[in-house]
Amino acid sequence: MLDAIRWDTDLIRRYDLAGPRYTSYPTAVQFHSQISPFDLLHALRDSRKAVRPLSLYVHVPFCANICYYCACNKVITKDRGRALPYLQRLEQEIQLIACHLDPAQKVEQLHFGGGTPTFLSHDELRQLMAHLRKHFNLLDDDSGDYGIEIDPREADWSTMGLLRELGFNRVSIGLQDLDPAVQRAVNRLQSLEETRAVIDAARTLQFRSINIDLIYGLPKQTPENFARTVDEVISLQPDRLSVFNYAHLPDRFMPQRRININELPTPAQKLQMLQRTIEQLTAAGYRYIGMDHFALPDDELAIAQEESTLQRNFQGYTTHGHCDLIGLGVSAISQIGDLYCQNNSDLTQYQNTLASAQLATSRGLSCNADDRLRRAVIQQLICNFSLEFAQIEQAFNIDFQGYFGELWPQLQDMAKDGLIELDSQGITVLPAGRLLVRSVCMVFDAYFEQHSRQRFSRVI
Repeated sequence: MLDAIRWDTDLIRRYDLAGPRYTSYPTAVQFHSQISPFDLLHALRDSRKAVRPLSLYVHVPFCANICYYCACNKVITKDRGRALPYLQRLEQEIQLIACHLDPAQKVEQLHFGGGTPTFLSHDELRQLMAHLRKHFNLLDDDSGDYGIEIDPREADWSTMGLLRELGFNRVSIGLQDLDPAVQRAVNRLQSLEETRAVIDAARTLQFRSINIDLIYGLPKQTPENFARTVDEVISLQPDRLSVFNYAHLPDRFMPQRRININELPTPAQKLQMLQRTIEQLTAAGYRYIGMDHFALPDDELAIAQEESTLQRNFQGYTTHGHCDLIGLGVSAISQIGDLYCQNNSDLTQYQNTLASAQLATSRGLSCNADDRLRRAVIQQLICNFSLEFAQIEQAFNIDFQGYFGELWPQLQDMAKDGLIELDSQGITVLPAGRLLVRSVCMVFDAYFEQHSRQRFSRVI
């Protein structure tokens, strides 16, 4: 079993830098407009020839209410009719993509994200899932990982029953904070009772896994009131928890301009919140997976990490990194072999492009040999907190220390500081360095210095 993480305030102060979350390498910041639908079709044909299994991501951008902290691609509207033209184009995209794949390619993983997927009516959800089943090889024996993001204010027992009937077996529930003052400050009023009702329904209906999202660093949060939220959440016994650091970037995300910066907790208070949260979750038996994620020891992510098979992609930590990921819907990202591509992020342009029977691919990149090597290095570090040089040398036919010679002084400094252990065999991220693993990964990021840190959140 991996050692527990160790809190080291001095190390955190030194290495708490702004940087990517590495759901991919190269990151989406490197995407460019030279990638076209033709590149996507070529990648899909390669996927079909190899009969690789699939992971599908479906983006539903609509929300009835705005949450001020949100950095997602969304459309705020009370008009439920806005979903109809979008679903028509989404179904068209499903058809255009699926005809280039082999029916034998099984969909091991499916995730509906948003926005608020349950903004859709029951009939619309039924129709969308029927269309996906018609064009993709969705599993019908409940063995796949089929998840959906839930806003408890937009779901009830009948909604949960429908989702289970449609094949979903995992739910991710947005909660963020239970304190009413904090909720008012971010325009998301959501009671513990609403949240508990959805979780009770999920358990009764035998959903396989329940994830809860929390955010620390929101306005009016204090270490004391956030600790109370964490205690309440622990009592709900989710299988997984995501505890995100709120990044206040109002220049990039307009809703955040409604947040009063004078009400934001100080950096010292945020550190207190995280430290106490880790202590609470560890005492309750949760394991730190990495990058804000915690899971119970018998969860698939925790087991995969123990077995060094954990992977990471645009859906976060996963046991399905071997699948080709196909993103469907506005702004959705696909990762097929060495190609990353993203749909247009503008709803109108997305719909208009598909209306003309063209795929909505607007940007992306194709990985070169150096990208593939660095991607493997970063993946090992961020998922398993360790890296064996021999494994990388054999896979990529390089001498590790020779190839990354110019990085060696930085790695030696990190070893001296107690962040990592470095020897001729490999790198091990030490318990005091696990919270800061992004900073270790940044050393291997060939593109990082080209971009302003303003684009990224801080590690902690």
